[in-house]
Amino acid sequence: MKKVTGLLFAAAAGALAWAARDVPAAMGGRPDERVRRSPQWRDGKFHNRATTSTMPPDGATETLRDFAFGDKTKRKPAGPVPLVAPRRDAPADGLHITWYGHASSLVEIDGARVLIDPIWSDRCSPSQVVGPRRLHAVPHELDELGRIDAVVISHDHYDHLDLPTVRALTRDHAAVFVVPLGIGAHLRSWDVPEHRIVELDWNESHRVAGITLTATPAQHFSGRGLTRDTTLWASWVIAGPEHRVYYTGDTGYFDGYAEIGEEHGPFDAALVQIGAYGSGWPDIHMTPEQGVAAHRDVRGGLLIPVHWATFNLALHDWSEPVDRVWREAKAHDVRMAVPKPGERIDVANPPVVDGWWQAL
Repeated sequence: MKKVTGLLFAAAAGALAWAARDVPAAMGGRPDERVRRSPQWRDGKFHNRATTSTMPPDGATETLRDFAFGDKTKRKPAGPVPLVAPRRDAPADGLHITWYGHASSLVEIDGARVLIDPIWSDRCSPSQVVGPRRLHAVPHELDELGRIDAVVISHDHYDHLDLPTVRALTRDHAAVFVVPLGIGAHLRSWDVPEHRIVELDWNESHRVAGITLTATPAQHFSGRGLTRDTTLWASWVIAGPEHRVYYTGDTGYFDGYAEIGEEHGPFDAALVQIGAYGSGWPDIHMTPEQGVAAHRDVRGGLLIPVHWATFNLALHDWSEPVDRVWREAKAHDVRMAVPKPGERIDVANPPVVDGWWQAL
């Protein structure tokens, strides 16, 4: 019996070690003194403009209980999510946006191609053995994306900054990584060349391929381990000679959107976070209704909802965010497109919203 117990213990320890083998590298690097130059940095970490809480103390216990024991039957689609294959004859001019699922998107703007928050891994986790798993397959492989001029990252959470994807993009593409302050430390630890790393504070810009990328405020937090808020988070303005796109990143609703719209808008399109909200963390993720309000504040043009459908990261039903945002957009006469994962949208001529997710 002792021998059997010992073998079981060894097997369990081996399985745990195998599951955790990627975790140290995925944690990334430690930001250097450059973060301290930021007006957002004080008391050893970055801060939002307003006082926020990532999990109010009185809501933590209830939230954890609901995650563990709540009804999960509707938190996943009932059937396969429809995917759209790459277009081989896609026109290159104008403004086109492809949504790959969650927040991962490609913005083709005035001849430049910008990849946003790419995650191609099966799980958004430091380990590819445990953690939230995809609800649908990746619609396009990375080698099907074509030329990428810039990779824009909103913050360092695992569902937005993915180690295997970064390594693949570093190996197979020449794109520069344009990131908020501090995230460069993660990229350096993953062997991204220094000349391909651009770190920006809020309201700083970088020009690449004829367009301007500007980091703008958001209301969120950061951290890939037990330490939080040592890297900055941001929303982004992507501005070309003819078109402009706004990406909210992950964020709570705050009063900065009107300022962003005044300084950088109006926009032709906005990628707006609508999912993974909850009563336990109201300050750092928007509800769908708040997403529409933010879109209207920035004068966002065509609303394309993101941060839903791909990973189960909250307690709401799988399709609840998009049903709510569709209803709210119609109430305020906001133009909206809801692409299937992999679908390329012509912003000047978007498809009619057809409720494709409602069959799932």
